[in-house]
Amino acid sequence: MENNKVVLAFSGGLDTSFCAMYLAKEKGLEVYTAIANTGGFSQDDLAVIEEKAYRLGAVKHVALDVTEKYYEKSIKYMVYGNVLRNNTYPISVSSERIFQAIAIIQYAKEIGAAYVAHGSTGAGNDQVRFDLTFEVLAPHIKILTPTRDLQLSREAEINYLKEHGFVADFKKMEYSINAGLWGTSVGGKETLKSEKTLPEEAYPSQLTAHETKKISLEFEKGELIGIDGKTYKHPVEAIRALNRLASPYAIGRDMHIGDTIIGIKGRVGFEAAAPMIIIKAHQMLEKHTLTKWQQYWKDQLGNWYGMFLHEALYLEPVMRDIEVFLENTQKNVSGKVWVGLQAYHYQLIGVESEKDLMKSEFGEYGEVNKAWTADDVKGFTKILGTSLKIYNSVNKDFEV
Repeated sequence: MENNKVVLAFSGGLDTSFCAMYLAKEKGLEVYTAIANTGGFSQDDLAVIEEKAYRLGAVKHVALDVTEKYYEKSIKYMVYGNVLRNNTYPISVSSERIFQAIAIIQYAKEIGAAYVAHGSTGAGNDQVRFDLTFEVLAPHIKILTPTRDLQLSREAEINYLKEHGFVADFKKMEYSINAGLWGTSVGGKETLKSEKTLPEEAYPSQLTAHETKKISLEFEKGELIGIDGKTYKHPVEAIRALNRLASPYAIGRDMHIGDTIIGIKGRVGFEAAAPMIIIKAHQMLEKHTLTKWQQYWKDQLGNWYGMFLHEALYLEPVMRDIEVFLENTQKNVSGKVWVGLQAYHYQLIGVESEKDLMKSEFGEYGEVNKAWTADDVKGFTKILGTSLKIYNSVNKDFEV
């Protein structure tokens, strides 16, 4: 008997809703829907998604929780590397897609599916992230991509679902929202035009907090472990707690404009209150606890790490090498960072660390020198300027 099982990476959004119905009705396949939760869905959310999957024709639905694996294998290294794509985006969806793809293809192999499917379009990054991961980990399983192959618009998908009797809040489906532990991306008609931005109501978290609040974040070897004196069992819990504190301030909203894997420019809105605060607070603590050259090389490798994550190359072995370097730099990155929260904004206030390199026994910047004399500085400056003096002496026509 022919194997007609297909595992569909299912989020409950418009694209995957269309794919579930289309694969069952038009292709006659046994659709097994699977949602790989990277920390963006509550139990209530998952229940709603499961109910939707069965209404769309799935023969079985599963929820695969990969939140802690996602943190341990990716998020903590993005924190270590202070990774922000184009100095803006904490690589929320880019990084989680890889771990969703890994979970989906592992499930497909477990149930012996002949096919695996996703709802990515032909104009974005996710198609490459899913395809590449599937092909590397299970080259014998055929990949199906109805939305991409049929080149459907969101309107066409909505009309198909309506025509087949599927009832949903299609108004909400006008925006593509991808939620995870490390932030939420928001795509819609406004993100397709360079001159427009998302309206306030498009963001899942709304501004409800208006009074300024000061909080403390505690890091241990580069990982967030505590907030306001409370220590959490796992950094995932600390991230969630910080997000509950900061999201009501509408902090961490922005528009990411970048180069896609396939070569075109792309725009997406996002909100990432906890990730943005954690990365910047961590970076501030590193400025106090790392040497100049540790910071320099971390910047280089952190940027590469983020680029490879974004461009679907997580499985490249060099990523494991970079992770070892990044983790080794975090030995002394422990201490507290104070942060001020206010509407749409946060402020880094200061740090406290036993490993703080601003030690007064050598000198206080701009105030007093203790470990050297005035003559020492005069001699140092003279030697430092030697190469510049030689160049200017030889090149008399050099203009300044």
